[in-house]
Amino acid sequence: MKFVKNYLPNFSHIYLEERARDYPMTKLIIDKYKSANVVEINHYKDFFNRQNQDFQLQKSSMKLIIAKKTSPFLYPASEMIQEYQSPNVFYNTPILNCIYNCDYCFLQGMYPSGNLVVFVNEQDYFDSVKKQLKNLDDPSQPMILSISYNTDIMATENIIPLTSRWIEFVDTLKNIKIEIRTKSALFRSLSNIQPSKNVILSWSLSPNLVCKKYERTAPSLKKRLKAMKLAIEMGWAVRLCIDPILYIEDWETIYGEFISNIFNEINHTKLIDVTLGVFRMNKDYYNRVRRRETKSDLFYEKYSIENNLVTVPIKDRKRMIKTIREQLVPLIDEKMILTWE
Repeated sequence: MKFVKNYLPNFSHIYLEERARDYPMTKLIIDKYKSANVVEINHYKDFFNRQNQDFQLQKSSMKLIIAKKTSPFLYPASEMIQEYQSPNVFYNTPILNCIYNCDYCFLQGMYPSGNLVVFVNEQDYFDSVKKQLKNLDDPSQPMILSISYNTDIMATENIIPLTSRWIEFVDTLKNIKIEIRTKSALFRSLSNIQPSKNVILSWSLSPNLVCKKYERTAPSLKKRLKAMKLAIEMGWAVRLCIDPILYIEDWETIYGEFISNIFNEINHTKLIDVTLGVFRMNKDYYNRVRRRETKSDLFYEKYSIENNLVTVPIKDRKRMIKTIREQLVPLIDEKMILTWE
């Protein structure tokens, strides 16, 4: 896929909800982008949810939308994640959309806009977590919260410092773990923060071929590995995510060499676990991406539809997961491998 040349830099325009004007985070963002053209809007959906937007064109020159989130602030976990059947699993949306634009990402089918929305009323999010902690289905188990399910929150830390604020917040709580899933190489932006027992930093890694072909706007594997290694060395709880495993030509060799290489690079005895999953996407999102005439070959493979998900046929995906699991078992305890299959 060829990307349209940027006519304007990212965040040349900031669209500001009237009701979000007086929040400290709003001031911080606007002060950072002093040269941005600030446009007042009534509600973020008036701009973000408009009809006939070009997601990929907008991705070439993203605009920033500052908004105030209204309830709900927490959502039950999706069946798309590995911990779906665990009790007390939730996600939230401090940011809508991702600064990256990976070919297989469900966000391009979920959202009509390629622009970024940041919700600045962070205290309302924090209050909702405190309230939920008092009403867990199974209080004997910790609450697990993904704060980067619909974004890559660490990747925007130098723009919007939400990652550090969430870490500071949950470090004061009991019976909770937040997962921060990322492809970012910006871990140094958090290097002055002491590791928190309530935080899991989850790096999504892919073979070099996959990074170069399908994750072109994200940091290289080398840069992600460097950030991940530093986090491990500093004592953070780190999860390795090999997800999605793509059903590409010669995938067994490509992923086999990839696993050998990264386990030679990192101190894998310090990992808390490894998650595995294959390509999967909500059927409506998938069809929306196809209608937008994506050039990615991932959307022209032979998939099956199961429970409203488009995914690799069951026989193939079980073989894929089994193959990767067998490569991992000599290296880590099998109980540490979480799968979606």
